[in-house]
Amino acid sequence: MPRSSSTRPTLSAEIPTLSVTGSHTTDPRPHVVIVGGGFAGISAARALADAPVRITLLDRANHHLFQPLLYQVATAVLNPADISVPIRSLLRDQPNVTVVMADVDRIEPDTRRISLDAGTVEITFDYLVLATGARHGYFGNPEWEQHAPGLKSIEDALEMRRRFLLSFEAAERASAVGERDALLTFVIVGGGPTGVELAGMIPEVTRHALHGEFRRIDPSTARVLLLEGGPRLLPSFPDALSARARRDLEALGVTVRTDCIVTEVDAEGVVANGERIPAHTVFWGAGNQASPLGRQLGVPVDRAGRVAVTDDLSVPGYPHIYCAGDIAATTTPDGRPVPAVAPAANQMGALVGANIARALRGEAGAPFKYFNKGDLATIGRHKAVAVVGGLQLTGLLAWFTWLFVHILYLVGVRNRLSVVVQWGYQYFTFQRGVRLISGTTVHRLLKASRAAYDKRRAA
Repeated sequence: MPRSSSTRPTLSAEIPTLSVTGSHTTDPRPHVVIVGGGFAGISAARALADAPVRITLLDRANHHLFQPLLYQVATAVLNPADISVPIRSLLRDQPNVTVVMADVDRIEPDTRRISLDAGTVEITFDYLVLATGARHGYFGNPEWEQHAPGLKSIEDALEMRRRFLLSFEAAERASAVGERDALLTFVIVGGGPTGVELAGMIPEVTRHALHGEFRRIDPSTARVLLLEGGPRLLPSFPDALSARARRDLEALGVTVRTDCIVTEVDAEGVVANGERIPAHTVFWGAGNQASPLGRQLGVPVDRAGRVAVTDDLSVPGYPHIYCAGDIAATTTPDGRPVPAVAPAANQMGALVGANIARALRGEAGAPFKYFNKGDLATIGRHKAVAVVGGLQLTGLLAWFTWLFVHILYLVGVRNRLSVVVQWGYQYFTFQRGVRLISGTTVHRLLKASRAAYDKRRAA
């Protein structure tokens, strides 16, 4: 029998350590609970640094992650620690914030309660900020995830890296040409920035970093396919830059297929536009699904599960609850959806924090106005596309712009220095410094690839 809410312990945020106490607190300041330690959550907390509030920031992980560079962890360029920093470290100089590592199970907007860790702990709030981000969506086919991991967390990136590197080890031991071909075929579903950047990075690894290291296979013969369901790559970019990105990828040897709908993903590959593509390594970058916590608010959400917020990013009917980042459905002044990028999340989080401070003063909240600082996507060495300040950049200039912007947005001096060193090492040596395989041994993949190859031959 489930425990009643009256018997659940309450987490007090009045002291800077995790404490399970009674349901009452002696701290008179309004309690702001922020769920999510990503760009939006951190920005909201910092915007309330001088406000007369006590803040509890909840996250299931203990680190803030720079997601735009996750694909470089997946392709063995960077270490996870290069693009992450402890949340406690970021907020240690802000005494009105308590950081708690926990899973949020349920939100009760009417009673202003949040249930944590399978209902074992409950906390109350005066203001709530949902900044829980999004996961990759599989268009109603959640079973595809086990065969085609997406790229939203460090765990995702490490799983991608493991599968990527393991494919070459299995191909070295494969006994048949058809079996090796499937092991050396990499399919990327989705032609947005993540898919384009993954597709552009893989040829650099296969042609340079792995050159001369295998005896029975030539890694440079690996086949990379980028499948996009729409008419062009990078749909948020101008047509000319989308076309340039495609030409650059094809120059690297990537097979690009647009208007290509994937209808099946399994352990043996994918089916796209009715064609079976044998492949044991499939990566997913085709869609996003907002955190399911947004649906618990009982307000309208869009197809991706994003909450239809008001102009000031509050939830309709609940002026004390705000959504920021990928969980918020917002539009630009011209009516286009605000992109799920770090600058947008930062701007939303900062506005939410400022609007809570305004509410405490009895003032109306300010509306959210997205300022687009630019769009960037890198394709490979000296190859990138960018839109900055209305200017369309390509080639070397866009590539250097991409490098500068990503270094600028990385959190922490140590991370910036580490990434610069790793990039410099990779640039001059063409090597990858973090080619570590952990977890499943090559034998399991080899067994599966042989079974799939025998099945294809029998058919």
